[in-house]
Formats: sequence, structure tokens, C-alpha cells
Amino acid sequence: MDNLYLIAGLGNPGRKYEHTRHNVGFDVLDILYDRTENPSPEKFVKSSARRGLLDGKRVMLLKPLTYMNLSGEAVREAADYYRIDTTQMLIVICDDINLPAGTIRIREKGSDGGHNGLKDIIRHLGHDRFLRVRVGVGDRKDRREDLADHVLGHFAGQEKEEMDEAMERAAQAVRCILTEGAARAMSLYNTKPKREKCEEEKTEAENAQN
Repeated sequence: MDNLYLIAGLGNPGRKYEHTRHNVGFDVLDILYDRTENPSPEKFVKSSARRGLLDGKRVMLLKPLTYMNLSGEAVREAADYYRIDTTQMLIVICDDINLPAGTIRIREKGSDGGHNGLKDIIRHLGHDRFLRVRVGVGDRKDRREDLADHVLGHFAGQEKEEMDEAMERAAQAVRCILTEGAARAMSLYNTKPKREKCEEEKTEAENAQN
């Protein structure tokens, strides 16, 4: 369907996965749900989806129900049904353990970066030329911790506060893509979180004194 943006937030369905690192995509999509006008449910087999207006743009907000590793099935189902040009009208929101917690990175194309949800979407679409908004959730502090345990863990304390802010910024970044384009969104949101900037500024100041 012409001029319909497909915005997919990646995560795992089920209560035990709610608000975990791996479900950041779902949480950002929830923020966008709250800003969407006249949302109406869509009936898909492999996803939970709603259509509506977001900042004057026609959007479909989609949560795959296939579990993360099969996200491509859900995205492909919706894209095929509405004949969406996924090189132009698809935005994927996901977590990224390779980015410091709170960092936002927008890319117009690229590899999956080791993310199984992106990997499956690329496999089903047959290309990697779609917008993705990656939200850094930080890697394991203890390398002995199992990776699966880490991504399925919850945020706490200061990290939770930082991530709540980051998810709000990620939602704003998606809205900026819709209204001002990807290039503008990248220039505004591909920045380091405040905590990391402060640490760098502190190091620079200490080096200047030495």
C-alpha cells in the first residue's frame, strides 16, 4: 500500500520477556502506540499490529509473535499483504548489545551485526536495505555471564532510568524519520548518551591538566 510505513519493534512475546533487554523494540513501539491517532487492529497470523496516523503519516506498528529468531516471518507477512516497499517504507527497532546502554544508532542498511532478529528479516526480505533504529543495551560486565541470560535480563537502578530515556529518544527518532527523513534523524540521534559524554569530557579535562 502506497505511503504506509511498516514500523516493526522486535522482541519476544510472553510476560516473562516483558521489559527485558531483548524486548526494547517492543517497549519503544508501545511509546509510539500512545502517540498514534485512530489506531485499529490488524489481523495477522504471525504478529500483533495496529494501523493509524503518527505525525500525519500512515503507519502500521507491528510486534512479531514468532519469537526473535523468526522475526522475518512476521515482517514479510505484513509487507507482502500490503505490498510495502521494504527498501523505503520499513523501519525496524531493536536492541543492540554492541552499543553502550542508552546509545541510539540509525542506519539505512547494513549487516545484522549478530542480531538474530535482523538476520531473519534480512533472510526473508532478501536484502539489508531497510532502516533500523538500534538501541544500545550494553554488553555483559561479567564475561562469564551467559549471553542469553544477559539479553533476557531486566534493567535496574540508574541503568533503568537511562534506558527509559533512551527508549523515549528512540521513539522520537522514529517520528523524526517520518517527518524529516532518515538523514536528519541520524544527525540528531546518532549521538552518545549523556553519561558517556560526561565521562569523555572528564577524561579530556584530566588529560589537559596533566
